[in-house]
Amino acid sequence: MSNNLTKRDIVLDIYEKTDFAQKEVRETVQLTLDAIANALSEGRNVELRNFGVFEVQVRKSRIGRNPNKPETDVVIPTRAVIKFKAGKELKAKLKDLDVESLQNGK
Repeated sequence: MSNNLTKRDIVLDIYEKTDFAQKEVRETVQLTLDAIANALSEGRNVELRNFGVFEVQVRKSRIGRNPNKPETDVVIPTRAVIKFKAGKELKAKLKDLDVESLQNGK
């Protein structure tokens, strides 16, 4: 069993806390994720107050190595990546996290 939070988990959590139909919650969550994805794909950063910021960053082209053929150089092209920077309130919540259990895979 995974400890990962899924979109379905989010939908069920909101559904159980509200009077909205599960279908409406699912559609709203999907529309929210679509809005975030669309903004990022347009090169726009997404700032969610009290949560964090998704930033689009450009990684420069570089030369890499194929571990299976280390004698061959591979050009890794310039590309856009997404970086997440946690907000102050989220960082505060992470201070209570048991990092020891994360390192041990529990």
